[in-house]
Amino acid sequence: MSPYKSVETEDKSSDVVWHLASVTHEQRVASLGHNPAVLWFTGLSGSGKSTVANVVDKLLHELGCKTYLLDGDNVRHGLNGDLGFSDQDRVENIRRIGEVSKLFVDAGLLVSTAFISPFNADREMVRELLADKQFVEVYIDTPLEVCEQRDPKGLYKKARAGEIKNFTGIDSAYELPQHPEIHVKTAEQSIKECAEQVVNYLKDNGYINASSS
Repeated sequence: MSPYKSVETEDKSSDVVWHLASVTHEQRVASLGHNPAVLWFTGLSGSGKSTVANVVDKLLHELGCKTYLLDGDNVRHGLNGDLGFSDQDRVENIRRIGEVSKLFVDAGLLVSTAFISPFNADREMVRELLADKQFVEVYIDTPLEVCEQRDPKGLYKKARAGEIKNFTGIDSAYELPQHPEIHVKTAEQSIKECAEQVVNYLKDNGYINASSS
């Protein structure tokens, strides 16, 4: 039996069973020297999710942690290249990322994911896939007006002009995280300070060695 929760589907065959590997999850974790988790960066487009996640990934790598970074745009080039931006496709986008993230955690990694992931139910769905304390929600809290001023890809301008539909924050809702483990405000802190806030949380909560420098 799988040590992890999974989403049940009506058409899943009873012949599909979890294959137990010779190397256990616990053995992988012990060899890496840190506790695995998903760092789930969520926030509006332009909030700084990818930027902060990238610096966090770099800092963790420098501390000797085994990591991987899943970025929303990068994943849509391949794994989720068949999905659009309707509410239904957004749900499927997050479901797939949740399953991939779970595999990275099984391998013992600290995996960062940078996705708008606008719906609370979808983020909670991913949390439910993982064991206790393996899902760390990082809310990148940046006011909409600041995100629009940044507009690094010109997406807000297109959305305001009606050229992009279902754009989060404009004509599609973003549901604020209710109880994020980490609350980051990029409009009030530097990117380095935001990244250090995340890393310090991991040290303070036993994910990585607090004495690492």
